[in-house]
Amino acid sequence: MRLSARARAMSPSPTMAIDAKTKQMMAEGIDVVNFSVGEPDFDTPEHIKQAGIKAITEGQTKYTAAAGTLALRKAICEKLRKDNGLEYKPEQIVVSNGAKQSLYNAFQVLLDPGDEVIIQAPYWVSYPEMVKLAGGVPVIVETDESTGFKMTPAMIAAKLTARTRAINLNSPSNPTGAVYNRQELEALANFAVEHDLMVVTDEMYEKLVYEGAEHVSIASFGPEIKARTITVNGMSKAYAMTGWRMGYTASESIYAKAMGDLQSQSTSGASSISQAAATQALVGTQEPIEVMRQEFDRRRLYMMERINGLPGWQCAIAPVGAFYLFPCVKDVFGKTVRGRKINTSDDLAAVILEEARVAVVPGTGFGAPDYIRFSYATSMERITEGLNRIAAIMQEAQ
Repeated sequence: MRLSARARAMSPSPTMAIDAKTKQMMAEGIDVVNFSVGEPDFDTPEHIKQAGIKAITEGQTKYTAAAGTLALRKAICEKLRKDNGLEYKPEQIVVSNGAKQSLYNAFQVLLDPGDEVIIQAPYWVSYPEMVKLAGGVPVIVETDESTGFKMTPAMIAAKLTARTRAINLNSPSNPTGAVYNRQELEALANFAVEHDLMVVTDEMYEKLVYEGAEHVSIASFGPEIKARTITVNGMSKAYAMTGWRMGYTASESIYAKAMGDLQSQSTSGASSISQAAATQALVGTQEPIEVMRQEFDRRRLYMMERINGLPGWQCAIAPVGAFYLFPCVKDVFGKTVRGRKINTSDDLAAVILEEARVAVVPGTGFGAPDYIRFSYATSMERITEGLNRIAAIMQEAQ
């Protein structure tokens, strides 16, 4: 028996693996503080839940069009017009089972074997794997605190080849929380147009920005870049709808039709019930988003202050988007904690989980092995408890 080369080359998601181990420990009665998973701890707002319930009671439980219901695609068009200054028609929108499928669809219809995609490191763990699954080659542009965890046209130019097909963009960023400003995005847009590159932009965290940061969609810089951009977004983070599995793309019709056709031959349409709830999320009150955003901001500031107080840990740049901190921990390497030598961020994460009962994600899976990712999408009480536990064992580092 054997697996395909595609399956053999695939790496499992480290964030999902750590979350699974954490939940197994919790099921065994162990009290674990979970900073590993990117899932809001807030419940889905009531008016959104009621829209889903109404869809069930009214019998909206049948197949929808593969690309999504017309009502939802119209609501997405209005959202893009109002929030992002982007004009699309419903036939240019494809609704999927979460933004992860939206990204997968995009790479599948864009890439031929050997096509290269520029990906910024640190990156969300699934980007390189999705590119490889589509037959493409991930080409990594390294960034760090000195670049603000952002890439520039010059950095991309150094990696450019005749096989470069697309730039993958993520702002606000998972895992760093970096947000590209208007000038930085315009420079990237001009570069993409000049070199005839596609842009796949993941804007899932657009509503979660802090310190006056502004989210800008790269497709808004004119018709030429808009024609080359597939914008990916969804409901999971801003609306606390992770389990509803609602993502979407906005793109030129040629790409939208291809992604819709691909989806029709794979998963078909997304849940009809989830689509009804997502429609209400977009057209209904947006007040719950601001309540969540403000609470995330409060947690962000507290966690950053506490982490910067740990010996050898440093958040040199304040994240201004998403709900993650990404401290550098390389100054801890070489130390010993409770008889265990720390040589890597994987070692440190293992010690923190097994000795402090706190789950974090090592930076290895994000292409940044000197870092660890913390999610502050959990209550302030649990954040305080978890950080107290980490501080206690780090005092023992020798």
